[in-house]
Amino acid sequence: MTNQPRPGGSRRTALKRMAAAAAAAATAPLLVPDPARAADAAARQIGAAAWETLIDGSSFASRAALESEWNYLYPWGSDHNGTARMYASSTDSNHCYLSPAGVLNLKATRITWDEGNSSKDPYLPIHYHSAAIHAKNQVLVNDQFPDWEVRGEFQAPSARGTWPAFWITGANSWPPESDILEYKGDNRNWFNTYDGGWDNTIVTVASPGSWHEYRIWMTKTSGTDVQIHYYLDGVWKGAHTGSNFVGKPMNVIINLQMEGASGSGGPTGDTYYKARNVYVGRTNNG
Repeated sequence: MTNQPRPGGSRRTALKRMAAAAAAAATAPLLVPDPARAADAAARQIGAAAWETLIDGSSFASRAALESEWNYLYPWGSDHNGTARMYASSTDSNHCYLSPAGVLNLKATRITWDEGNSSKDPYLPIHYHSAAIHAKNQVLVNDQFPDWEVRGEFQAPSARGTWPAFWITGANSWPPESDILEYKGDNRNWFNTYDGGWDNTIVTVASPGSWHEYRIWMTKTSGTDVQIHYYLDGVWKGAHTGSNFVGKPMNVIINLQMEGASGSGGPTGDTYYKARNVYVGRTNNG
């Protein structure tokens, strides 16, 4: 894992960190870079830009911290494309809670009654209660904010019928979408980019239920497009182009969905998805 500029860190340290993080983005996505040359190029590209942190990794330290940085449910409500309906609020911590301090727990529970179908395509029957949160700050790539880092550490379920995710998606339209963590019923993580067509980098992960860090570095490459680099435990895994991502605000979402693309016949017991040290930062050209 790598260190990140934090509030109170020096400008010099922040720029060094940005250069290192942007090294891969300064080279062709499928070439093995010369790290020293790439870091120098990244530093020249970033220039005098300031780094700023939007979510500093401590937002799960307490309920107050959680609610200052995150909203409950999906941005659009309680339902999405699986069989879990999200239930969480400031007065309902059954499926979304902090334990121990610093660790977010999302819990999916199988229900035994008929709660109808999801209100979202493909309108599957509701089999679970679960939870989701989305960040109050949105990701927006433009000339002022050309570079972004989004990362977090997760213990993810991977049994058939479990569908955890950590992703960003268009607030006003779809696409854009980037999936930083997505398990669909087995031990493969799907790094996905959707801009009207899908790019997928699929990585087998040893023990998804142990702590792993999932990360993207996203940088503006033209008036319309971005390049997204995907990392697992600090190791670069792939790069995708996101066409028409520029100028489109995106929500950051953590959710535990069930069944759907992860297979039917999901768990009958409780399923847990845990997160810590979630971080969002960007360059600011003022």
